[in-house]
Amino acid sequence: MRYRSVLAVPALVSLALVAACSGGSSGGGPTAAASAPPTVTGTIQFWHFFTDREADVIQGVVDDFEKANPGVKVEVKSGQDDQKMRQAISAGQPIDVGLSYSTDQVGPLCSSGDFVDLTSFITRDKVDLDQIPQTVRDYTQFDGKRCTMPALADVYGLYYNKKLLQAAGYTQPPKTLAELSDMAVKLTTYNKDGSIKQLGFMPLLGYYENAEAHWAPSADAKWLNEDGTSAIGSSPGWPVLLQWQKDIVDRLGGYAKLAKFQAGLGEEFSAQNDFQTGRVAMNLDGEYRTAFIADQAKDLDYGTAPFPSAQGYESTYGGGYITGNIVGIGKGSKNPEAAWAFIKYLTTNTDAQVKLSNGLKNVPTMHDAIVSPQLEVSEQFKTFLDIFENEHSSTTPPSAIGAEYQTIFGTHTAKWQQGKVDDLSAMLKQVDDEIDAAVKLQGGS
Repeated sequence: MRYRSVLAVPALVSLALVAACSGGSSGGGPTAAASAPPTVTGTIQFWHFFTDREADVIQGVVDDFEKANPGVKVEVKSGQDDQKMRQAISAGQPIDVGLSYSTDQVGPLCSSGDFVDLTSFITRDKVDLDQIPQTVRDYTQFDGKRCTMPALADVYGLYYNKKLLQAAGYTQPPKTLAELSDMAVKLTTYNKDGSIKQLGFMPLLGYYENAEAHWAPSADAKWLNEDGTSAIGSSPGWPVLLQWQKDIVDRLGGYAKLAKFQAGLGEEFSAQNDFQTGRVAMNLDGEYRTAFIADQAKDLDYGTAPFPSAQGYESTYGGGYITGNIVGIGKGSKNPEAAWAFIKYLTTNTDAQVKLSNGLKNVPTMHDAIVSPQLEVSEQFKTFLDIFENEHSSTTPPSAIGAEYQTIFGTHTAKWQQGKVDDLSAMLKQVDDEIDAAVKLQGGS
């Protein structure tokens, strides 16, 4: 799963604006029949974003569904990004099932009515949502409407180079951000000209998967209030995280030196990824990195662990950031019962979840799939299964403005890490004001 919220912010913001311009109608759309049909038949159109090898994995599960439901034909359109799918649905195209790569789109998809409310289907068929962690149940619904089901999840944690840590005298990964800072400083080496040669940990936002969202669980930092307005300025976790970042940036030589090192990074999904080449000793990343390492850096001796917790939040250690793919029925579906049968198969069938996880190396969202003996689980991958089900894990909450609240925050944290902000409290207050204005403009929470 290569598409995550922080990698697609511009498209996500534009989608939120599309929803705003279209009026945000949430009515209509198909609902479940009074009773489930004994068999489902007909053709359904399925759009998803996967390509190449990953699309082949999806097709394998589609083939299994068609074999189990011989009366249904699934027409697959792969490589379709969220923006294209949303535009097609809004234009009236009869997309029966859409797979979105970003949980940030739950708000716009539900509030616009582009994806229909699945509650009637879920209730009728007595789907056991307790199989899914509460955090995931929360990010698949918005404003009382569950218009999506979770397919697979991305889970974030700490990767560490065992050889480099052992050479520096460390036998365990850090559990607190203070420990991470100390280890990062000790593991960093410099060239004769003073530039960084090897970095213990990169603390700049925007580097690979370093994002405010991915750091937030370390200090239980909140994004939104219940009414959809910004909670960033009132959440004590954000100042803790940003002050920690300032401290470690200073200890590693300052923003300019780190930015120069970052300019030479290897492409994230290539064999030249900085962690895979040993250019950085510790890095924040998702579970999917285990698959890239197995393919591109087979000899790398590495471990994984939950990302460290901030001072005062040590009890939250073990949790992390969760996001993932979401799937729903398009409002123009001509065959909603077959569409629901397919969605239910993708998201609640243990064998399907295991096959998807084994092929894509993402975390299944069902507990029965996580504990299945058929699930391929390495020592490093197991860390992410544990994080996924940890009570302290969290996500970015759905919003009517999609990911725009994260984008707004990011414009300010970019200035903060460059040392261009003198008053952190005032900055966070401004963030609140800008997010609240965007929510008001959208016309809802």
